[in-house]
Amino acid sequence: MDNTVRTGTELLWSALGGDPALVDRVEYGGPAGMLAARLPVMELARAAVAVAGLAAVERAGLPGPVRVDDGAVATAFVSERHLRVDGRAPVSFAPLSRFWRAADGWVRTHANYPHHRAALLTALDVREESVEAVAAAIGERRASEVEAAVYAAGGLAVALRTPAQWAAHGQGREVAARPLLTRERLDEAPPRRRHGGPPRVLDLTRVIAGPVATRTLALLGADVLRIDPPGNPELPDQHADTDVGKRTAALDLDRPSDRRTFGELLDAADVLVTGYRPGALDRFDLHRPGLVTARLSAWGDYGPWAGRRGFDSLVQVATGIAVTEGSVEQPGALPAQALDHGSGYLLAAAVLRSLTEQDRDGGTRLVRLALAQTGHWLTHALPRYEPERYLTESKGPLGHLRHALSPVAYEGGPTGWSRPPGLQGGDDAVWTTA
Repeated sequence: MDNTVRTGTELLWSALGGDPALVDRVEYGGPAGMLAARLPVMELARAAVAVAGLAAVERAGLPGPVRVDDGAVATAFVSERHLRVDGRAPVSFAPLSRFWRAADGWVRTHANYPHHRAALLTALDVREESVEAVAAAIGERRASEVEAAVYAAGGLAVALRTPAQWAAHGQGREVAARPLLTRERLDEAPPRRRHGGPPRVLDLTRVIAGPVATRTLALLGADVLRIDPPGNPELPDQHADTDVGKRTAALDLDRPSDRRTFGELLDAADVLVTGYRPGALDRFDLHRPGLVTARLSAWGDYGPWAGRRGFDSLVQVATGIAVTEGSVEQPGALPAQALDHGSGYLLAAAVLRSLTEQDRDGGTRLVRLALAQTGHWLTHALPRYEPERYLTESKGPLGHLRHALSPVAYEGGPTGWSRPPGLQGGDDAVWTTA
C-alpha cells in the first residue's frame, strides 16, 4: 500500500497527541476493496483500528509492529451482522427503525428499544404498532414536523438533510467549529491506580460505539464492568456482540443501596466510559479526582442538539451522509455503522493515551467524542475520490466538452492533448508531418 494509506492514521494519531514517529510501526495489508462507498469509509475504519493498536503498544512499551488487515477491520466493522447465536442471525433493526416518506421528503426513525418505540407511536398518535399505520401518519406530515414531534415525545427521528443543509444548521455549524475530539487535563490529582492490577473500567454505555470502545479495552487487559438499569437491559444481540471480555451487572441508581454500590465501584475505578446523552447522568456525581472519564454522545454536548439522543443511522441522515451515499430522492447508507465502530476504536485509543499520559504527568482526565464529529471528520478530513479533480473542459468543433484527463503522467510529460476531437471524417487523409 502507498503512503496515502497512512494519511488517516497520521491524522487520528495527531488528534490523540501521539508521537508522530510511532506511526511507522503500523503495517497495512489484507484484501483490497473492502467497505466500498462514496465516502472513504475504509480509510476511517483502518485508521481508527490502527491508532487503537498504536495506543496499546505505546502503553505496554512494546515495539510493534501494529498489523492492520483490511479484511479483519472490515469484518469487525460489521461484527453485528456476522454474529450468530446458536445459528440464529441477529435482527439489527426493528420494523419501525427505517426510512419513511414524509409529505416533503424523508425521515429516519430509531425504535429498537421499547421505550423509543412507544414514544414514536405516541408522537404520531398511532395506536397500532405496524409499518402501515406509521407510514400513513408520517406521510401526512412534513419531515421537520415529524422530527420535532418525535423528539419532544422522547423518541428518535431525524429529517433527511443534504450536506449543505447540515452545514447551515445550528448543530452542523457547532460541529464544524470544533476538533474531532477533546482531551483535557482537569487538575493535578495523582492517578487512581493503587490496586496494582489492570485498569478498572466502569462501562456506562449502550448500543455499539461505547461498547466497542470498552470491548477493545477488555481485549487489551482492562477489567471492564458494565452497568445497566435492571428495567432497561441492553438488547440481547447487542450484548452478545459487544460485551465479550466484560462482566455485566444491573444496578438501579434510584435505589439507595444500588446507588451506594455504584459509588463504591466508581471510587475504586480508574476509567469511566459513558455513552448516554449529555446531562443524563449529571445527577449521579460522577467526578472523582484522578479518574479518566471518556464521554461519548451522538451530537456533542454543545449546540442546539446538545441534549438529544441519537444513533449512527440517524447521524448519517442528519449530516448529509445518507444523501452523499444515495440521493435526495433515494437516500443511502454507509456499508457499515462506521461512525459507531470508528468512534469506538478511537475512544479506546483516547483512553489508553490518557492513561499513558496520566502515568507520567498525573491529573484527572476528560475525553469527549461525538458521532457527529466522527461523521464530520469522515466527510471533510479524509481524502476521497472526487471525479471533478480528474476532469477537464475544452471547446472545439463538437462544442463544449467535459472529459477525463489521461492517467498517463510523468515529470516533464504532457498535461493534456494538443487538440480537441473534430468532426467525424472532417480531416484530410494526409499526414500532418512530411
